[in-house]
Amino acid sequence: MSSLTVRKLDVDLGKGFGRRWLGGDAYRSQWFNALSMTFPIGEQMFIDSLRAVPPDRITDPVLRGEVKDFIGQEATHRHLHIQYNAELARQNLAFVIEKRILWRVRQVARLDVRSQVAVTCAFEHYTAMLADGILRHPEWIADAEPALRRLWEWHAVEELEHKGVAFDVYRAAGGGYWRRVLWFVHVSVVFWFDNFIQTFHNLHRDGALWRLGTWASAARMWFGRRGLAWHMVGPVLQYFSPTFHPWKHDNRALLKIWLDQNSDAWRAVRSSAP
Repeated sequence: MSSLTVRKLDVDLGKGFGRRWLGGDAYRSQWFNALSMTFPIGEQMFIDSLRAVPPDRITDPVLRGEVKDFIGQEATHRHLHIQYNAELARQNLAFVIEKRILWRVRQVARLDVRSQVAVTCAFEHYTAMLADGILRHPEWIADAEPALRRLWEWHAVEELEHKGVAFDVYRAAGGGYWRRVLWFVHVSVVFWFDNFIQTFHNLHRDGALWRLGTWASAARMWFGRRGLAWHMVGPVLQYFSPTFHPWKHDNRALLKIWLDQNSDAWRAVRSSAP
């Protein structure tokens, strides 16, 4: 039996949201928007990479169930972020790195299946780090519009819940240490470069790119007390350990707190993923 739950979130993005939906702060709003823009493509790539693993490589029935529900969760995330991104498009925020990302995804699909899953493991580690921060430091998005705060927290919960699945599939597929860490280095460069370019463009469209307050906010978000940089440095370095596993950092308590406090925000659904 899978340890994961596919959930339907009670949130309506059809009503739209403000351009600076995160406390009126241009930098933080546009940084999160840049992440959302990449999610539908990225989540489909994660799904495809696990589907590419020959079924006879995954012999553990529990892991097989988790793969199915991983796909169900990622498909749900993809659906909601498509709605989110449609509102960004209405706000005249263009996804300027889309063609470059699609080209990279096509290149990944041509790789050995172990490398495909290693790429997914690397991205999943970044999403797990960010998810942990969102739930551990609620002040990061406490001043968000309610619908988007709910969406980002729910997404964080499920990213943490399935953070070990791709890693376990990678090991089941015969993936080793050097392939894993070398792809992590590659993904790190690509992930942060793309995020910078898209955030930069979003801020330009927002009219906030050259304002001192924008970059003061960026400095606080990254390097202030409980800043994102300090939160991530340890987990990034841990990925290079030969004995690394995502669940060596057990943060299930964060999931339980949010799920218990927000039981009216979601309902469990059956995964329809094959």
